[in-house]
Amino acid sequence: MKLLSRTRFNWVSGIVLLVAFGMLAGCSGVSDNLNAPDTEGLGLVQLSKADPRIQTVMAVQDRHTGNLMSDPEVVGTATGLDDKGNPAIFVYLETSRGGRDVPAEIEGIPVKKIVSGKIMMLRGGGGGSTTGHTARYPRPISLGVSGGNSKDFAYPYCCSGTLGSLVQNGSGTQFILSNKHVFAGDQAASANDPDVAEIGQAINQPGLIEVGCQDISADYVANLSVWCEDGLNIDCALAEVMPGMVDPGGSILEIGELSGTTMDAYVGLNVKKSGRTSGLTRAYVSALNATFNIGGSDECGGEATVELFTGQIVITGNRFLQGGDSGSLLVEDVAVNPRAVGLLFAGSTRTAIANPIDNVLSYFGVYMVGN
Repeated sequence: MKLLSRTRFNWVSGIVLLVAFGMLAGCSGVSDNLNAPDTEGLGLVQLSKADPRIQTVMAVQDRHTGNLMSDPEVVGTATGLDDKGNPAIFVYLETSRGGRDVPAEIEGIPVKKIVSGKIMMLRGGGGGSTTGHTARYPRPISLGVSGGNSKDFAYPYCCSGTLGSLVQNGSGTQFILSNKHVFAGDQAASANDPDVAEIGQAINQPGLIEVGCQDISADYVANLSVWCEDGLNIDCALAEVMPGMVDPGGSILEIGELSGTTMDAYVGLNVKKSGRTSGLTRAYVSALNATFNIGGSDECGGEATVELFTGQIVITGNRFLQGGDSGSLLVEDVAVNPRAVGLLFAGSTRTAIANPIDNVLSYFGVYMVGN
């Protein structure tokens, strides 16, 4: 889905407004502690895509996803564990009123209904960060902080996201990794914004929404290099680092330096991220092989769009991801040199969605900078 939950800066009022993401609020029964993963009932079961039990359920899920998502209240499906710890098909609902026709089991596989709300890309804002991730940092910067395309405005609005992590190609050139909708989200020309995203445009830190939508050359840290095509189930872009602007060790604010290796997600994996709006938060991987309709827009403040993504990672945690956290790197929750798991790009108040990191890295032919 390409309906970006975003902050819009209004030049008339001078107030940053949260647009779209606010519509997702209202879920209850989840801990308010952002730094505590809610794994109650999950047990110690850890199942990856390599597990035959998960593979069986994923096959059934894939066969029935089209029919399940014909219900407009169903926003997605995935494979996870039910309350008894058995592999199950998850069906995600926009509201608690939906899913009346969703069966209790499909081909003998239990079905668990989950109210997730609409799932939307989270470029923009979502309020201030209590950890200072919206500040302008001395160069060279750590990542996990506010940033975006310096031309991503459509007066009176502007948009930004998170500078996620540092990657490198075979010749040693370093790039900032984030989402396409953060670095190249302007895909449509309009009266208020005749420009569109182009290779070479400057990436700033902090983002436009922190500086009243001003394009300040002193804030530039990288140049937009490439972004993914639509329809590939990834939302990613690279920006080549300007000399001296980014910590060459790839440090992420409140996480530190990463491992140079990655890992596959599994159900029950404790994870964390560092993002522009909510700073450092923790949660757990609750489902794999997810198919979702993800909301977005064709430019900052533009027309609403919807895009289908398959093969995604689902993370559960109260307000783990908020508007402006798009582009954050999902890593395992260990203290030193965590391995990258996914690239976060969408979510709601209690559900977050990430591209598997290896899919992103292989698309660009790059690897993580780390130890």
